[in-house]
Amino acid sequence: MNETLVPDDVVESQLRKFQKELSAGTVSLALMGVLGATDAPMYGYQIAKSLERHGDGVLSGKQSALYPVLRNLEAAGLLESQIEPSISGPPRRYYQITASGRTTLQTWTTAWCATRDSVDSVLRGEHP
Repeated sequence: MNETLVPDDVVESQLRKFQKELSAGTVSLALMGVLGATDAPMYGYQIAKSLERHGDGVLSGKQSALYPVLRNLEAAGLLESQIEPSISGPPRRYYQITASGRTTLQTWTTAWCATRDSVDSVLRGEHP
């Protein structure tokens, strides 16, 4: 078979595209996971920092992308928010997962694990 080398810039471009597509589906799950792990409301910066700490940097650098996702999750009834004054700046919007959000998080987690396990199996060559 004749192999053609792919230029580094094409490989890099394809990697960025793949990461963007992958990220689009996982940010909501990760946000719900962060908020589902606590009963305490959190504001956007706290959520972003938690994702950085616990996500091995995979989801870091996407703080501005979190706010539209948080708004969409709230509009779907999976999160609720309230604005509270801050002593160190402008008021902050705090988000908290709802009961419906907790149920949805369980469903999404099950779907994620099944998908992850299936892809891992294929990547390890464990398919017929």
